[in-house]
Amino acid sequence: MRTWRLSILVFLTFQFALIVAEEIEHRQKNTYIVHMDKSNMPETFNDHFQWYETSLKMASSSADMLYTYNNIVHGFSTRLTTEEAELLRGQLGILSVLPEARYELHTTRTPQFLGLGQSDAFFPQADLASEVIVGVLDTGVWPELKSFDDTGLGPVPSSWRGECETSKTFPLSSCNRKLIGARFFPRGYEATVGPVNEKFESRSPRDDDGHGSHTSTTAAGSPVEGASLFGFAAGTARGMATHARVAAYKVCWLGGCFSSDILAAMDKAVEDGVNVLSMSIGGGLTDYTGDSISIGAFRAMEQGILISCSAGNGGPASGSLSNVAPWITTVGAGTLDRDFPAFVMLGDGKKFSGSSLYSGKPLSDSLLPLVYAGNTTTSPNGKLCIPGSLIPSKVAGKIVVCDRGSNPRVQKGLVVKDAGGAGMVLANTDYFGEEQVADAHLLPTAAVGQKAGDSIKSYISSDPSPMATISPGETQVDVQPSPVVASFSSRGPNPVTPEILKPDIIAPGVNILAGWTEAVGPSGLEVDTRKVSFNIVSGTSMSCPHVSGLAALLKAAHPDWSPAAVKSALMTTAYNTYRGGKTIQDVATGSPATPFDYGAGHVNPIAALDPGLVYDTTVDDYLGFFCALDYRQDQIKRFTNRDFACDTNKKYSVGDLNYPSFAVPLQTASGKGGGSDELTVVKYTRTLTNVGTPATYKVSVSSQISSVKISVDPESLTFSQPNEKKSYTVTFTASSMPSGMTGFAHLEWSDGKHVVRSPVAFSWT
Repeated sequence: MRTWRLSILVFLTFQFALIVAEEIEHRQKNTYIVHMDKSNMPETFNDHFQWYETSLKMASSSADMLYTYNNIVHGFSTRLTTEEAELLRGQLGILSVLPEARYELHTTRTPQFLGLGQSDAFFPQADLASEVIVGVLDTGVWPELKSFDDTGLGPVPSSWRGECETSKTFPLSSCNRKLIGARFFPRGYEATVGPVNEKFESRSPRDDDGHGSHTSTTAAGSPVEGASLFGFAAGTARGMATHARVAAYKVCWLGGCFSSDILAAMDKAVEDGVNVLSMSIGGGLTDYTGDSISIGAFRAMEQGILISCSAGNGGPASGSLSNVAPWITTVGAGTLDRDFPAFVMLGDGKKFSGSSLYSGKPLSDSLLPLVYAGNTTTSPNGKLCIPGSLIPSKVAGKIVVCDRGSNPRVQKGLVVKDAGGAGMVLANTDYFGEEQVADAHLLPTAAVGQKAGDSIKSYISSDPSPMATISPGETQVDVQPSPVVASFSSRGPNPVTPEILKPDIIAPGVNILAGWTEAVGPSGLEVDTRKVSFNIVSGTSMSCPHVSGLAALLKAAHPDWSPAAVKSALMTTAYNTYRGGKTIQDVATGSPATPFDYGAGHVNPIAALDPGLVYDTTVDDYLGFFCALDYRQDQIKRFTNRDFACDTNKKYSVGDLNYPSFAVPLQTASGKGGGSDELTVVKYTRTLTNVGTPATYKVSVSSQISSVKISVDPESLTFSQPNEKKSYTVTFTASSMPSGMTGFAHLEWSDGKHVVRSPVAFSWT
């Protein structure tokens, strides 16, 4: 009886705890972004702000608006309980009530590698380029950098309507004719995390992280001679669009980047008059109707602004992309022809090449004991050199081999150093393959690929007294093959709309030298007290601003081009082979990369200036795209602010979106033998616009897969005047293949001078 009563008591206690937890969850307030149907504001209100406030008070008497949005969406953000959010959703004139989303940052020789240094004559004159404004949404800027020097620049463009927001850490003198505007957006962050702690970061546009200074100077930094990181990558550092103006929007803080702040910054950027928005930020994937950033990006695109975003650092996993909306230019990462080799010499005479940016006192030529971290720990994850995992007595005075993964690469070196280690070999695992990323380590280090790492660990296990030393790093140029697709660069297929090939393009994103903050050392670690003006960093965060800056150059050369035309020019002129004809490699596998890795290919800015033809996607094209996705009228209005109803008598196809690339998802048949005799016919239609001289273009198709037959109708297109449009249809006749199979092809239109190239990707599920 006593046991039975005890069981009842435990059960009731558990049930009560659940009820309390549920009650707390419902009472707890979270941030929501409220999208209002401005065109249907009741006549009883004098202005929409009054309507917003009244609507909010009907749902919550205590809630206040964090931001109001006037340009990319109409509405506001606020803090509500679950019940209050539901009450608001039920009101007339509410298009959506979306929960706050948290985003993360996707964390010189580049101009020469892209052909800019030798070919400036091809690009627009300085006075035209200086009229273009690049808005960068990131961690802010360090305005004292020489990369923001405005020498030689004329007056601020008359189109600029923004401002330089000031504070005790960011005086008005921080802005000039280069850095023409700076704003900060902390309200969403503070509503969730709490007030900005000004002991650790500035409540101003000032950059305390380094990421924002790096991306903004990559996109449009002024030339700075004698730039380097501790002597590495020495030379002249310059952004892609050196004459373009920069507007900084600080939306990321120590605790992350929040969608209400990002949306507010996008809203202001449109109002301020930017021409390009660069966002090296990513978050979780969702349907476009539930993604505030995708909705905001669409409205910015409608107003002539190109949005460039990082693809994410989730590679080499398949389908790991961020920022996949077709109106966003999604940028993956490739390498430069520059490396920073450091060498590991073993006691048996073998020598392995790695990478490092360590600049302190080198190890002596004498060999030191070599140990594997997995043998010097009691922690199951000790091989990763996570904090507190190493036993000092087993690593003191020795070189420690740590496996890459889990915690930051530079932190692993600090763990070794704190335990008394003399140096570190950072070894890639299967997941990272042969990719070598250089870092400004705090002790002698060489980062090696998987094969070298496995060989070094094999030596440790087979030799009773393994020994080694690490040579100092150096700068090496003309490294081949280059580019290769970075292992970390996120890959397709597109997880939201498989019919849209993503990423769109790749650009330099590995070991990129650009401006940095003085608030933190180059390793980003709190204990790193070194101060630098430039840092070398890797990530699709670095490749994104390359494309943003190049887009600014194209916009200056062709001010009448739409964002879709600029994007098309960058994509259809990209390359995916080396000079010898071999396909660009994937460093993760050592094999040829595919369009799921590099999209249309590696950006080629000189060719992009004169593409011949472009795929100019219009808002009407996107309306058909939304209808193909079966979006309701109210969902379409979230993007377009139009009362548009899909034609129920018309057949819409996602694949018919006028996009510069092709992705064809196919179903594996279930018939005998996998249904290999069954054929699937898919047709996509595209429209090309002439942006060159009168010419006749002929089509050619090159395919790597025999199970899909490709035909194009018509096979030639004649353009007699500028901006003339011509359409064609591609028919794909596919045999069934096993689920998981992929295949690739490309389609080219050429007039003998221009080559308008589109990748084609097939996938069976």
